[in-house]
Amino acid sequence: MGVSQVTLRPAISADRTFVLELADRLVSFDVPQWRSKDELAGGDRRALAEWFDEPHEGGAMFIAELDGRPAGCAFLVTLVDYFNDRPHAHLSVLAVTQAAEGRGVGSALIDRSIEWARTRQSDRLTLSALVTNARARGFYERRGFGGEYIRYVLPL
Repeated sequence: MGVSQVTLRPAISADRTFVLELADRLVSFDVPQWRSKDELAGGDRRALAEWFDEPHEGGAMFIAELDGRPAGCAFLVTLVDYFNDRPHAHLSVLAVTQAAEGRGVGSALIDRSIEWARTRQSDRLTLSALVTNARARGFYERRGFGGEYIRYVLPL
C-alpha cells in the first residue's frame, strides 16, 4: 500500500450521516461504570446533529478524507474560561474511523483545530477526555496537551 493522502475540508450537510455514525467510535473503550456507551454516544450525536441543524459562527466542523473518502471529523466550539472569563477554542469531538487509526488523520485534524483556534485569536485549545480512555489521552499528551484538572463524580 502506498502513502495515504489526508485532506481536510469544512463539513457540509451531506456529511451528516457519516459524522453521526462516528459517534459510536467515541465510546470504543471501557466507559466509567456510572455511564453507558449509549448515553455518551447519544450526547455526542445530539451535539453534532445540532451543529448540522444550526451551524454558528462560534463553532466549526472539519472532515478529514483519506484517499478521497471520509475518515474523521473535528467539531470545535468556543467556550469561556471559568478562571479568566476569556473565550477560547474547545475541541468538543475528535473522531476517526477504525480504518483510519494510526494513519495521520487524527493528527491532521488536531493541526487544523489549532489553526482554527489561532485564527480566532484563542490563547488555548482545550478538550476533554474520559479518564478511562487511555488511548485518546495518550494521543493528546503526545500532541502536547496536558491535564489541567480532573472532574470527580459521585453517583447518587
